[in-house]
Amino acid sequence: MNLLSKIAAVGALALIAACTNNDPSALGGGGAGANGALVPGSPSDPRSPAYFQQTVGDRVLFAVDQSTLTPQAQTILQGQADWLLANPDYVATIEGHADEQGTREYNLALGARRANAAREFLISRGVAGNRLQVVSYGKERPIEICSTEDCYAKNRRAVTVLTGSTLG
Repeated sequence: MNLLSKIAAVGALALIAACTNNDPSALGGGGAGANGALVPGSPSDPRSPAYFQQTVGDRVLFAVDQSTLTPQAQTILQGQADWLLANPDYVATIEGHADEQGTREYNLALGARRANAAREFLISRGVAGNRLQVVSYGKERPIEICSTEDCYAKNRRAVTVLTGSTLG
């Protein structure tokens, strides 16, 4: 057997060995460790920021030129409030965003109204106001740069970003 054949054979054996591992945690998915144990900080850990972002939802969307919360936005924000109340060590910044239509000044003000609408909803559900900061980016931080309504709609949002623990 020449050197190239030996290398190919070793590589094939390594692939076969990797495919026969039936331990789901070896694949790195789901946040479960050996024996299905929960991995702290993973998206499946209900106390983790990753869970907040991916399962609860960290953003709500708005209609054109609006800062009024839709029923869908209220549902997401209720989930955020529940999570924040169950995890009192976290503080958050709510970012207000707008699509690229309109002036910079108008969109900064609209982003602020959107962030404040989300903040006020969370406060009305029992989250302490001193745990929630707001910032407006207006049209300065789009998810997508575009000129279609589908794309604009993604940029009209308020995003709740967990910024750290109140325990310092």
